[in-house]
Amino acid sequence: MSSKILSRLAAAWLAAIAIGGTGPASAAEPLHVGATYITSGLDPAKGSNGWALVSHGVGENLFTVDKDGRLVPALAEKAERTGDLTWTVTLKPDRSFSDGSPVTAAALAAGFDHTFATNKAALATGGRLTFEAADDLTLKITTEKPVAFLQALFAEWPLIAYTLVDDGSAVFTGPYRIADFKADTALALEPNAHFAGAQTRSPVEFRRFGDAQSMTLALESGELDLAFGLPSEVVDRLKANPDLTIKSFPVGYQYLAFLNTTRPALADMKVRQALDLAFDRRELAAAINGGEPATGAYAAYFPFGGKEPRPTDIAKAEALLDEAGWTKDAAGIRQKDGAPLRLLAITYPQRPDLVTMLPVVKSQFAKIGIALDTQVIENIQEAASTGNFDIALWAQHTAPNGDPAFFLNSMLRTGAALNYAKYASAEFDAILDRFASEGDADRRAAIALDAQAKLFVDAPASFLVSPVWYVGLSKRLQNYEPWGSDYYVLRADIGEAR
Repeated sequence: MSSKILSRLAAAWLAAIAIGGTGPASAAEPLHVGATYITSGLDPAKGSNGWALVSHGVGENLFTVDKDGRLVPALAEKAERTGDLTWTVTLKPDRSFSDGSPVTAAALAAGFDHTFATNKAALATGGRLTFEAADDLTLKITTEKPVAFLQALFAEWPLIAYTLVDDGSAVFTGPYRIADFKADTALALEPNAHFAGAQTRSPVEFRRFGDAQSMTLALESGELDLAFGLPSEVVDRLKANPDLTIKSFPVGYQYLAFLNTTRPALADMKVRQALDLAFDRRELAAAINGGEPATGAYAAYFPFGGKEPRPTDIAKAEALLDEAGWTKDAAGIRQKDGAPLRLLAITYPQRPDLVTMLPVVKSQFAKIGIALDTQVIENIQEAASTGNFDIALWAQHTAPNGDPAFFLNSMLRTGAALNYAKYASAEFDAILDRFASEGDADRRAAIALDAQAKLFVDAPASFLVSPVWYVGLSKRLQNYEPWGSDYYVLRADIGEAR
């Protein structure tokens, strides 16, 4: 028996002891999963932890999106409107938290109260929500602002379902429960004994890698059963390995650039418009070897997505910079009042495609006389919140709940918690206000298209690439089917070969 197999068996035995399990599921050798991200903590109301904990298979929402992109019930059975601001949600019976306690309306209300008091992103669609348990399976909800689709609101990533126990920690309902957590490093998961089919699932050792290249090497050496988010440049090499299966899938993410409208140069809309025209999206898509030029804020397959790629026009970009007073000096560098047009672009290593794109953007801007400094920053949300940047290359799923409103409300509405561009437009906000009273899907799509048209003019963000992602699988997980981008990486139907 090889030393690698011996070490993995030993790790499985130690994991079984650590989590105190003796049944078949906990005694099985763990699945080894790698990604370039991991939850930053176990408080589901903090930052983006709610999204990450659902991605890790620990938590669920009341409603979710299935593999075909349809909004479907999860913990909830249905939601019914009872007034302009009031709704009743009926929960599915016989569901339990991972500690064995029943999922009740009162228990969920305690968790949601914590989220709405703590996480500003939760307020994006309906404002502050209040909750009342009418009985064990009936949750009455009052929204601060009118909401056309409560089901879509409760599929938004901040609204993971959980309850708080006596020590203040959270317990969840997903197919896995947390056995151990090392911040920013690793997560040990065991099957949730109170979730259907627990006996068919193995424990999971989820490991965060600092970069996608080291994750690739771990997959090649047999250390991983699933490597999520492989860099495109290694795909051909990995496909030649008979022990691996490589799968690609389109995602609802968009790669985009937030343009900081409060910075001196970018406060001028003409400069932002020039930058938007200077991005060569076909070149960026080619650089990451996966995806298509963006057509707008959403992937083109959504009914509210654009159908034509965003344009590149160097001559028009240069004319706009001239009009804004940024003229070229003898060396071809844009300057105004003797100062060069020098910008700072930031991105983050958890999305390796963005790191690949950064020098390409620098080269594209050099063509119009703009100098670009670049930084790769570990904690991008903290850096973006400070506003100490001109351009932030970003990856964002812009319709995770199958509806266009959440992204626009949470990241581009005036004063929104995640509005890193610091964009403020009463006209744009008025367009978004129409979502609150419009329940027809086609008319909601029309609102989203109107909002994008306004963004194309004001250019607080440039939409760059609709990407394709890659996952690498060992023979043990060769039946795994990726879908839902990175919102549902570990699922009840993980497809383990036995």
